[in-house]
Amino acid sequence: MTWSNRDALKFAYWVPNVSGGLVISNIEQRTSWTIDYNRELARIAEKAGFDYALSQIRFTAGYGAEYQHESVSFSHALAAATTKLTVIAAILPGPWNPTLAAKQIATINHLTNGRIAVNVVSGWFRGEFKAIGEHWLDHDERYRRSEEFIRALRGIWTQDNFTFRGDFYRFDNYSLKPKPIDPQPEIFQGGSSRAARDMAARVSDWYFTNGNTPEGLAKQVDDIREKAKENGHAVKIGVNAFAIVRETEEEARAVLNEIVEKANPEAVNAFGHEVKNAGKASPEGEGNWAKSSFEDLVQYNDGFRSNLIGTPRQVAERIVALKRAGADLILLGFLHFQEEVAYFGEHVIPLVRELEQQEATAAIAAE
Repeated sequence: MTWSNRDALKFAYWVPNVSGGLVISNIEQRTSWTIDYNRELARIAEKAGFDYALSQIRFTAGYGAEYQHESVSFSHALAAATTKLTVIAAILPGPWNPTLAAKQIATINHLTNGRIAVNVVSGWFRGEFKAIGEHWLDHDERYRRSEEFIRALRGIWTQDNFTFRGDFYRFDNYSLKPKPIDPQPEIFQGGSSRAARDMAARVSDWYFTNGNTPEGLAKQVDDIREKAKENGHAVKIGVNAFAIVRETEEEARAVLNEIVEKANPEAVNAFGHEVKNAGKASPEGEGNWAKSSFEDLVQYNDGFRSNLIGTPRQVAERIVALKRAGADLILLGFLHFQEEVAYFGEHVIPLVRELEQQEATAAIAAE
Protein backbone atom coordinates (compact mmCIF):
# COMPACT_ATOMS: atom_id res chain seq x y z
CA MET A 1 0.00 0.00 0.00
CA THR A 2 1.02 3.61 -0.38
CA TRP A 3 1.52 5.48 2.87
CA SER A 4 -0.85 8.41 3.30
CA ASN A 5 0.52 11.64 4.78
CA ARG A 6 -2.93 12.26 6.21
CA ASP A 7 -2.34 9.57 8.84
CA ALA A 8 1.34 10.26 9.41
CA LEU A 9 2.58 11.33 12.82
CA LYS A 10 3.49 15.02 12.94
CA PHE A 11 6.77 16.40 14.29
CA ALA A 12 7.40 19.73 16.02
CA TYR A 13 10.41 21.24 17.74
CA TRP A 14 10.79 23.74 20.55
CA VAL A 15 12.05 27.06 19.18
CA PRO A 16 15.05 28.17 21.27
CA ASN A 17 13.98 31.83 21.32
CA VAL A 18 14.93 31.73 25.01
CA SER A 19 18.57 31.45 26.11
CA GLY A 20 19.82 28.41 28.01
CA GLY A 21 18.65 25.63 25.72
CA LEU A 22 16.09 23.04 26.82
CA VAL A 23 17.87 21.55 29.85
CA ILE A 24 18.81 23.22 33.15
CA SER A 25 22.37 21.96 32.96
CA ASN A 26 25.89 23.27 32.56
CA ILE A 27 26.59 20.74 29.82
CA GLU A 28 27.65 22.27 26.50
CA GLN A 29 24.63 23.12 24.38
CA ARG A 30 25.50 24.18 20.84
CA THR A 31 22.22 26.07 20.59
CA SER A 32 21.61 29.81 20.39
CA TRP A 33 18.59 32.01 21.09
CA THR A 34 19.59 34.48 18.33
CA ILE A 35 17.47 35.13 15.25
CA ASP A 36 20.21 34.11 12.79
CA TYR A 37 20.62 30.72 14.48
CA ASN A 38 16.85 30.22 14.62
CA ARG A 39 16.23 31.16 11.01
CA GLU A 40 18.77 28.57 9.90
CA LEU A 41 17.33 26.03 12.35
CA ALA A 42 13.84 26.57 10.91
CA ARG A 43 15.14 25.89 7.39
CA ILE A 44 16.96 22.76 8.60
CA ALA A 45 13.83 21.53 10.39
CA GLU A 46 11.63 22.15 7.36
CA LYS A 47 14.03 20.18 5.14
CA ALA A 48 14.25 17.43 7.79
CA GLY A 49 10.50 16.84 7.68
CA PHE A 50 9.25 18.77 10.69
CA ASP A 51 5.73 20.15 10.41
CA TYR A 52 5.67 22.67 13.27
CA ALA A 53 7.91 24.87 15.39
CA LEU A 54 6.72 26.02 18.85
CA SER A 55 7.99 29.35 20.17
CA GLN A 56 8.29 29.89 23.93
CA ILE A 57 6.81 32.71 25.99
CA ARG A 58 8.79 34.11 28.90
CA PHE A 59 8.81 37.61 30.36
CA THR A 60 11.47 37.27 33.06
CA ALA A 61 14.87 35.63 33.44
CA GLY A 62 15.34 32.49 35.47
CA TYR A 63 16.33 28.82 35.36
CA GLY A 64 19.08 29.41 32.82
CA ALA A 65 16.97 31.67 30.59
CA GLU A 66 18.55 35.09 30.86
CA TYR A 67 17.29 36.37 27.49
CA GLN A 68 13.84 35.90 25.94
CA HIS A 69 12.65 37.01 22.50
CA GLU A 70 8.91 37.77 22.27
CA SER A 71 7.07 34.82 20.78
CA VAL A 72 4.62 36.26 18.21
CA SER A 73 7.05 38.53 16.37
CA PHE A 74 9.74 35.84 16.53
CA SER A 75 7.32 33.27 15.12
CA HIS A 76 6.55 35.58 12.21
CA ALA A 77 10.26 35.91 11.45
CA LEU A 78 10.67 32.13 11.32
CA ALA A 79 7.61 31.65 9.12
CA ALA A 80 8.95 34.34 6.78
CA ALA A 81 12.27 32.45 6.54
CA THR A 82 10.58 29.19 5.44
CA THR A 83 8.00 28.00 2.92
CA LYS A 84 6.19 25.03 4.53
CA LEU A 85 6.81 25.11 8.29
CA THR A 86 3.90 26.18 10.52
CA VAL A 87 5.07 28.19 13.52
CA ILE A 88 3.06 28.04 16.74
CA ALA A 89 3.22 31.30 18.69
CA ALA A 90 2.85 30.96 22.46
CA ILE A 91 0.42 33.51 23.92
CA LEU A 92 -0.31 34.14 27.59
CA PRO A 93 -3.77 35.45 28.58
CA GLY A 94 -3.27 38.32 30.98
CA PRO A 95 -0.45 40.11 29.15
CA TRP A 96 -2.39 39.51 25.91
CA ASN A 97 -5.96 40.54 25.27
CA PRO A 98 -7.76 38.37 22.67
CA THR A 99 -8.40 41.47 20.55
CA LEU A 100 -4.68 42.09 20.07
CA ALA A 101 -3.87 38.39 19.67
CA ALA A 102 -6.61 37.89 17.08
CA LYS A 103 -5.39 40.83 15.01
CA GLN A 104 -1.70 39.88 15.25
CA ILE A 105 -2.33 36.29 14.21
CA ALA A 106 -4.76 37.23 11.44
CA THR A 107 -2.17 39.55 9.92
CA ILE A 108 0.64 36.97 10.14
CA ASN A 109 -1.77 34.41 8.71
CA HIS A 110 -2.11 36.56 5.58
CA LEU A 111 1.60 37.34 5.38
CA THR A 112 2.60 33.65 5.56
CA ASN A 113 -0.25 32.03 3.62
CA GLY A 114 -1.71 30.49 6.76
CA ARG A 115 1.46 29.14 8.42
CA ILE A 116 0.82 30.49 11.92
CA ALA A 117 -0.89 28.83 14.89
CA VAL A 118 -1.39 29.69 18.56
CA ASN A 119 -0.44 27.95 21.80
CA VAL A 120 -2.54 29.40 24.62
CA VAL A 121 -0.49 29.14 27.82
CA SER A 122 -2.57 29.45 30.98
CA GLY A 123 0.46 30.26 33.15
CA TRP A 124 2.25 28.55 36.01
CA PHE A 125 4.92 31.04 37.19
CA ARG A 126 3.39 33.30 39.81
CA GLY A 127 6.60 35.28 40.23
CA GLU A 128 6.54 36.28 36.57
CA PHE A 129 2.98 37.61 36.84
CA LYS A 130 3.97 39.58 39.94
CA ALA A 131 7.05 41.02 38.22
CA ILE A 132 5.03 42.43 35.32
CA GLY A 133 2.08 43.60 37.41
CA GLU A 134 -0.43 41.02 36.17
CA HIS A 135 -3.16 39.73 38.48
CA TRP A 136 -2.61 36.09 39.54
CA LEU A 137 -5.66 33.83 39.38
CA ASP A 138 -6.25 30.52 41.12
CA HIS A 139 -5.45 27.39 39.09
CA ASP A 140 -8.87 26.59 37.66
CA GLU A 141 -9.66 30.28 37.14
CA ARG A 142 -6.62 30.53 34.86
CA TYR A 143 -8.08 27.76 32.69
CA ARG A 144 -11.53 29.39 32.71
CA ARG A 145 -9.89 32.57 31.43
CA SER A 146 -7.97 30.63 28.78
CA GLU A 147 -11.15 28.97 27.58
CA GLU A 148 -12.85 32.36 27.22
CA PHE A 149 -9.72 33.59 25.42
CA ILE A 150 -10.00 30.75 22.89
CA ARG A 151 -13.73 31.23 22.42
CA ALA A 152 -13.08 34.93 21.83
CA LEU A 153 -10.34 34.22 19.27
CA ARG A 154 -12.57 31.89 17.31
CA GLY A 155 -15.49 34.29 17.44
CA ILE A 156 -13.39 37.24 16.25
CA TRP A 157 -11.85 35.17 13.45
CA THR A 158 -15.11 33.71 12.13
CA GLN A 159 -17.94 36.17 12.86
CA ASP A 160 -18.87 39.69 11.97
CA ASN A 161 -20.44 41.80 14.71
CA PHE A 162 -19.03 39.42 17.32
CA THR A 163 -20.65 39.79 20.73
CA PHE A 164 -19.42 37.94 23.80
CA ARG A 165 -20.25 38.23 27.49
CA GLY A 166 -17.74 36.36 29.66
CA ASP A 167 -16.34 36.79 33.14
CA PHE A 168 -12.98 37.91 31.75
CA TYR A 169 -13.65 39.31 28.26
CA ARG A 170 -16.47 41.33 26.70
CA PHE A 171 -17.09 42.16 23.05
CA ASP A 172 -19.88 44.21 21.53
CA ASN A 173 -20.53 43.93 17.76
CA TYR A 174 -16.82 43.70 16.97
CA SER A 175 -15.79 42.90 13.38
CA LEU A 176 -12.19 42.07 12.50
CA LYS A 177 -11.15 42.57 8.89
CA PRO A 178 -9.33 40.91 7.31
CA LYS A 179 -10.12 37.65 9.00
CA PRO A 180 -7.65 34.75 8.70
CA ILE A 181 -7.76 32.76 5.51
CA ASP A 182 -9.20 29.24 5.79
CA PRO A 183 -8.41 26.84 7.26
CA GLN A 184 -8.48 28.87 10.47
CA PRO A 185 -5.33 29.03 12.64
CA GLU A 186 -4.99 25.95 14.83
CA ILE A 187 -5.20 26.45 18.58
CA PHE A 188 -2.95 24.44 20.88
CA GLN A 189 -2.88 24.29 24.67
CA GLY A 190 -1.01 22.37 27.36
CA GLY A 191 -1.56 21.08 30.88
CA SER A 192 -2.21 17.82 32.71
CA SER A 193 -4.78 18.86 35.32
CA ARG A 194 -8.48 18.05 35.20
CA ALA A 195 -9.22 21.66 34.24
CA ALA A 196 -6.68 21.56 31.39
CA ARG A 197 -8.00 18.30 29.98
CA ASP A 198 -11.62 19.43 30.22
CA MET A 199 -10.78 22.68 28.44
CA ALA A 200 -9.07 20.75 25.63
CA ALA A 201 -12.11 18.49 25.35
CA ARG A 202 -14.32 21.54 24.77
CA VAL A 203 -12.43 24.09 22.69
CA SER A 204 -8.85 23.27 21.61
CA ASP A 205 -7.64 21.75 18.34
CA TRP A 206 -4.53 20.30 19.98
CA TYR A 207 -3.59 19.28 23.50
CA PHE A 208 0.08 19.21 24.57
CA THR A 209 1.00 16.95 27.46
CA ASN A 210 4.30 16.66 29.31
CA GLY A 211 6.60 13.77 28.51
CA ASN A 212 5.20 10.38 29.45
CA THR A 213 5.36 6.64 28.87
CA PRO A 214 3.00 5.13 26.29
CA GLU A 215 0.92 3.69 29.15
CA GLY A 216 0.66 7.02 30.95
CA LEU A 217 -0.12 8.85 27.72
CA ALA A 218 -2.85 6.38 26.77
CA LYS A 219 -4.73 7.10 30.00
CA GLN A 220 -4.71 10.84 29.28
CA VAL A 221 -5.72 10.34 25.65
CA ASP A 222 -8.62 8.05 26.50
CA ASP A 223 -9.87 10.50 29.11
CA ILE A 224 -9.66 13.56 26.86
CA ARG A 225 -11.13 11.93 23.77
CA GLU A 226 -14.05 10.42 25.66
CA LYS A 227 -14.94 13.80 27.10
CA ALA A 228 -14.43 15.51 23.74
CA LYS A 229 -16.78 13.01 22.11
CA GLU A 230 -19.44 13.83 24.71
CA ASN A 231 -19.02 17.50 23.74
CA GLY A 232 -19.25 16.82 20.01
CA HIS A 233 -15.64 17.95 19.74
CA ALA A 234 -12.40 16.40 18.46
CA VAL A 235 -8.92 17.13 19.78
CA LYS A 236 -5.50 15.92 18.64
CA ILE A 237 -2.68 15.07 21.05
CA GLY A 238 0.95 16.22 21.13
CA VAL A 239 3.46 14.77 23.61
CA ASN A 240 6.69 16.40 24.74
CA ALA A 241 10.00 14.54 24.40
CA PHE A 242 13.71 15.29 24.59
CA ALA A 243 15.58 13.33 21.94
CA ILE A 244 19.12 12.02 22.37
CA VAL A 245 19.85 9.95 19.27
CA ARG A 246 23.31 8.45 18.83
CA GLU A 247 24.85 5.51 16.92
CA THR A 248 24.73 3.34 20.05
CA GLU A 249 22.44 3.29 23.06
CA GLU A 250 25.49 3.53 25.33
CA GLU A 251 26.48 6.84 23.75
CA ALA A 252 22.97 8.21 24.11
CA ARG A 253 22.67 7.13 27.77
CA ALA A 254 26.09 8.65 28.49
CA VAL A 255 24.84 12.01 27.19
CA LEU A 256 21.74 11.79 29.39
CA ASN A 257 23.88 10.95 32.42
CA GLU A 258 26.17 13.91 31.69
CA ILE A 259 23.18 16.27 31.38
CA VAL A 260 21.89 15.18 34.78
CA GLU A 261 25.34 15.10 36.42
CA LYS A 262 26.02 18.67 35.25
CA ALA A 263 22.55 19.93 36.18
CA ASN A 264 22.41 23.18 38.11
CA PRO A 265 20.87 21.95 41.39
CA GLU A 266 19.93 25.41 42.62
CA ALA A 267 18.15 26.31 39.39
CA VAL A 268 16.49 22.89 39.04
CA ASN A 269 15.21 22.96 42.62
CA ALA A 270 13.96 26.54 42.24
CA PHE A 271 12.17 25.59 39.04
CA GLY A 272 10.82 22.48 40.73
CA HIS A 273 9.50 24.50 43.67
CA GLU A 274 7.56 26.81 41.37
CA VAL A 275 6.14 24.19 39.01
CA LYS A 276 5.27 21.65 41.68
CA ASN A 277 3.34 24.34 43.52
CA ALA A 278 1.54 25.04 40.25
CA GLY A 279 0.78 21.34 39.75
CA LYS A 280 -0.43 20.81 43.29
CA ALA A 281 -2.61 23.94 43.07
CA SER A 282 -5.08 22.05 40.90
CA PRO A 283 -7.97 20.66 43.00
CA GLU A 284 -6.91 17.07 42.33
CA GLY A 285 -3.19 17.90 42.80
CA GLU A 286 -2.17 16.40 39.47
CA GLY A 287 -1.27 19.28 37.22
CA ASN A 288 1.95 19.35 35.18
CA TRP A 289 5.07 18.45 37.19
CA ALA A 290 3.13 17.42 40.33
CA LYS A 291 4.94 14.04 40.33
CA SER A 292 8.18 14.97 38.53
CA SER A 293 11.54 13.81 39.91
CA PHE A 294 14.75 15.90 40.00
CA GLU A 295 15.91 14.20 36.79
CA ASP A 296 12.57 14.91 35.10
CA LEU A 297 12.82 18.59 36.02
CA VAL A 298 16.26 19.00 34.43
CA GLN A 299 14.28 19.05 31.18
CA TYR A 300 11.49 21.63 31.51
CA ASN A 301 8.58 19.48 30.40
CA ASP A 302 9.47 15.95 31.57
CA GLY A 303 11.00 15.24 28.17
CA PHE A 304 13.25 12.42 29.40
CA ARG A 305 10.18 10.42 30.50
CA SER A 306 9.23 9.79 26.87
CA ASN A 307 12.50 7.81 26.57
CA LEU A 308 13.53 8.90 23.08
CA ILE A 309 17.12 8.08 24.03
CA GLY A 310 19.06 5.52 22.02
CA THR A 311 19.80 4.51 18.44
CA PRO A 312 17.71 5.76 15.51
CA ARG A 313 15.89 2.41 15.37
CA GLN A 314 15.15 2.37 19.12
CA VAL A 315 13.90 5.96 19.06
CA ALA A 316 11.74 5.35 15.97
CA GLU A 317 10.15 2.30 17.61
CA ARG A 318 9.41 4.26 20.79
CA ILE A 319 7.90 7.09 18.76
CA VAL A 320 5.55 4.65 17.04
CA ALA A 321 4.63 3.23 20.46
CA LEU A 322 3.63 6.75 21.52
CA LYS A 323 1.55 6.99 18.35
CA ARG A 324 -0.17 3.71 19.25
CA ALA A 325 -0.96 5.21 22.64
CA GLY A 326 -2.75 8.10 20.93
CA ALA A 327 -0.12 10.71 20.05
CA ASP A 328 -0.70 12.65 16.83
CA LEU A 329 2.41 14.80 17.22
CA ILE A 330 5.81 14.56 18.94
CA LEU A 331 7.17 17.87 20.28
CA LEU A 332 10.95 17.60 20.47
CA GLY A 333 13.79 19.27 22.29
CA PHE A 334 17.49 18.67 21.55
CA LEU A 335 20.86 19.46 23.10
CA HIS A 336 22.48 20.82 19.91
CA PHE A 337 19.48 21.87 17.85
CA GLN A 338 20.75 22.50 14.33
CA GLU A 339 22.93 19.41 13.99
CA GLU A 340 20.58 17.09 15.90
CA VAL A 341 17.43 18.18 14.05
CA ALA A 342 19.23 17.45 10.78
CA TYR A 343 20.36 14.03 12.08
CA PHE A 344 16.84 13.25 13.33
CA GLY A 345 15.39 14.09 9.93
CA GLU A 346 17.91 11.91 8.12
CA HIS A 347 18.00 8.89 10.43
CA VAL A 348 14.82 8.75 12.54
CA ILE A 349 11.87 10.18 10.61
CA PRO A 350 12.36 7.80 7.62
CA LEU A 351 12.33 4.83 10.03
CA VAL A 352 9.14 6.15 11.64
CA ARG A 353 7.51 6.34 8.23
CA GLU A 354 8.58 2.76 7.44
CA LEU A 355 7.15 1.50 10.73
CA GLU A 356 3.92 3.43 10.22
CA GLN A 357 3.49 1.90 6.78
CA GLN A 358 4.23 -1.61 8.08
CA GLU A 359 1.62 -1.24 10.82
CA ALA A 360 -0.95 0.15 8.38
CA THR A 361 -0.32 -2.73 5.97
CA ALA A 362 -0.62 -5.30 8.78
CA ALA A 363 -3.85 -3.72 9.99
CA ILE A 364 -5.41 -3.95 6.50
CA ALA A 365 -4.27 -7.55 6.11
CA ALA A 366 -5.89 -8.44 9.44
CA GLU A 367 -9.29 -7.07 8.43
